[in-house]
Amino acid sequence: MAAPTISHLILTGALIGVIFTVQVFYFYVVDNISSEMLRRELRELTDYVADTIANLYLLLNATNTNPPLEKSLKLPLDVGGSFYAIEITRDASNNAQTVKGAIQRKSWLNVTSWLPRGLKVDTLRTQTIGFSGRTAVAGCRRDASIIYVWIAYKG
Repeated sequence: MAAPTISHLILTGALIGVIFTVQVFYFYVVDNISSEMLRRELRELTDYVADTIANLYLLLNATNTNPPLEKSLKLPLDVGGSFYAIEITRDASNNAQTVKGAIQRKSWLNVTSWLPRGLKVDTLRTQTIGFSGRTAVAGCRRDASIIYVWIAYKG
């Protein structure tokens, strides 16, 4: 009579072990999928901001006047339930490099979108924008032969 009891205990222990092992791998896969979805949504935002800046740059180059151009950005309050920040990165000479987006409290989760070459960052106007309910704008202006770009909150 001991043989059926022992095999029953072994099978029950193995089944419990399999259930806990599957849970660990399941949560790992779900976390990877949610991180990839956050990355893709953030990529859409940075591409949108970079494309808006590139379009303003092209529009400014098509005119002979020097008015500063601004366009309101339609940004969500959050990305996948997480707060985010978007900024224009620059080098030591204030040349605009990329639009960088990052999820707050997850610094490893960030993406970049490239900007056209030859743009300078207007350091007096540019800000890091993100999860505020305020209206954000992308801007572009020409000063002699130098074209400055920025992103900031309106007003």
